[in-house]
Amino acid sequence: MATTVDARGFSCPQPVLMTLEAIKKGSPQDLIVLVDTDTSKENVMRAAQSQGYTVQEVAPEGEGYRIQLVKG
Repeated sequence: MATTVDARGFSCPQPVLMTLEAIKKGSPQDLIVLVDTDTSKENVMRAAQSQGYTVQEVAPEGEGYRIQLVKG
């Protein structure tokens, strides 16, 4: 089951920090991050990739984005 980080409503760097905290806590295989700005989307993807995650999918969701990340 994927871990979900709901970072909607937060401005950078908070979505990045929330994503890194989720990775640090359990290093989930699948991680879904919800953000609501282009800047947060780009920064979260870059931070997750630096931790060994691959962006599997980025999809519009509501007024933001759903970023699906996979370890490895």
